[in-house]
Amino acid sequence: MTKIAIISDVHGNTTALKAVIKDIKMRKIERTFCLGDLIGKGPRSSECITLIQVNCEKVIRGNWDVLIQSETDNEYIQWFRNQISNEDIQYLSSLPFHIDLELNGQLIRFLHASPRSEFERIIPDFEPLEKCLSMFDNSEKVNSTNPDRRPDIVFYGDLHTAFLKTYKNGILCNVGSVGNSLDLTTASYAVLDGSYSTNTIQFVRVPYNQREEVNTAKAMGIPSYDKYYNEIMFAKYRNA
Repeated sequence: MTKIAIISDVHGNTTALKAVIKDIKMRKIERTFCLGDLIGKGPRSSECITLIQVNCEKVIRGNWDVLIQSETDNEYIQWFRNQISNEDIQYLSSLPFHIDLELNGQLIRFLHASPRSEFERIIPDFEPLEKCLSMFDNSEKVNSTNPDRRPDIVFYGDLHTAFLKTYKNGILCNVGSVGNSLDLTTASYAVLDGSYSTNTIQFVRVPYNQREEVNTAKAMGIPSYDKYYNEIMFAKYRNA
């Protein structure tokens, strides 16, 4: 049986990540892909990196995983950089941009944000149709072995909100966020099931101890604690 758990946007939230890993194992899903943003926003980035390395078959980089590698004068970003080791930085720098997988005759692509950049944010309900369809494009960063073939299904993260859209080009699926969900306060991931002749997609929501997470963040002195608290406890985006 081919089932793949697809997680994204862990953001240093060890409490949520452990709950999701436990749920994946309970469902006897043996393959897990991570779509980036292992670090930042939450307090325990290094621990999350270790858990991802142990539990995920494939991992790609997100925008936080890229920006944390550069020196910065931003005190907020610098706090998170101080929480990770040089080995963590080396691991993040080794992560690929995307994953391509063929399953049941379909090309499945896994990205963090878009085919062009980890930093290009595409929100279907607020974008022109052409921009949404560009999620199925090939690009220099994708480096497709067959540039004339485009993906039938695209999974991505970045938005911290789970949804599925069907277009003429194919299916666009955002798997939501494990550690910083902004639609519901439960952790989110998706399951790609290729066990039969047709690939199917299932969303999974996992409750976790949010109070424990925010208490840990406060004890560690995380910057902008009040904003993190509102995101974890109420799914209220700090920049809304």
